[in-house]
Amino acid sequence: MTAVESRTGPDVPRTRRAGWRRWLGPALSLALVVAVFAWFLPQFTSLSDVWTSVRAMTWIEVGLLLLAAMWNLATYQFLMMTTTPGLTFRQATVSTETSTAVSNTVVGGAAIALGLTYAMNSSWGFSRSRTSVSLLISGLWNNFAKLGLPVLALVLLAFSAPPTTGRLIAGLLGVTALIAAVLALGMLLRSEAAAARLGVGAARAASALRRLLGRGPVTGWDLATTKFRRRTVLLLRARWHWITLATVVSHLSLFLVLLLALRFVGVGADQVGLAEALAVFAFARLLTAVPLTPGGLGVVELALITGLSTAGGPNALVAAAVLVFRALTFVLPIPIGLGTYVFWRRNRSWRRAPNAAPRTELVPESV
Repeated sequence: MTAVESRTGPDVPRTRRAGWRRWLGPALSLALVVAVFAWFLPQFTSLSDVWTSVRAMTWIEVGLLLLAAMWNLATYQFLMMTTTPGLTFRQATVSTETSTAVSNTVVGGAAIALGLTYAMNSSWGFSRSRTSVSLLISGLWNNFAKLGLPVLALVLLAFSAPPTTGRLIAGLLGVTALIAAVLALGMLLRSEAAAARLGVGAARAASALRRLLGRGPVTGWDLATTKFRRRTVLLLRARWHWITLATVVSHLSLFLVLLLALRFVGVGADQVGLAEALAVFAFARLLTAVPLTPGGLGVVELALITGLSTAGGPNALVAAAVLVFRALTFVLPIPIGLGTYVFWRRNRSWRRAPNAAPRTELVPESV
């Protein structure tokens, strides 16, 4: 055996294993989507029945649905503008719509969407640190909302129906997770020493998981958390209430599209009440915290149809409402995002030199 063979020989099976693992996730995602739409959905309705339900809606109802869907898309921008001082509404629209389209169409699109957000913001003069602070804060607040909405829904259900053991357990788990997340953020922001300890603890947990995958430990997380603390304390002290409001408005606007779709296809409040619809919606949103498929495709439909039908909605009408809802909130952003991406690539009037974006009192020179 030559020296070259001894170096390259053992790498061949490792490369093959890496390639196999790379395609495992997309294959499982595709299998899940096919199972939902090819086997599960036909048990509830058909595309012809969905089209019949859509045609039965009045022009006023269709117009209200479209207005609600466009308002829902616009609310994405409010959070980005609040967490990125100096970002305009038009810039936020281009960034969020493009990243949403990528996340909805590509397996692992969330990572690509993050890269696109950094690229767009950088082209407009925003530093990587300003973009990182915005993404981290908006991500945290979105996860807070995903944890908090099920708790709110269960509280509303408690007033409309006697609480069951399952609801109580789910509520306690949601409250526990929400409290843990808030305490972790409080520890992170309390002091640099506390932030460093949190970073060390998180690094140990991440290193343990990586060890199971045969990978090396992570390092430098204590420094990263202390830098994040310094860069976010100023913004949160000034705008935490606006960030919270923008997050709540965004999630409730999405729920409004689902609620209107249910009512307009014929699912009445006596069949699925407001609290029940919110509970199903909240737990479906919670499932999207784990990116099993692009944009939760298949997972969200499965959760919504199953939950709303169990709550009392007619199977065919519930399936039609969910498909209309997903068409307006999952499919519609894709062509819009394609258009905003092309606009960003061709438009040069917004371009700025690196780190030349407008600064405010919330953006010190060190950031």
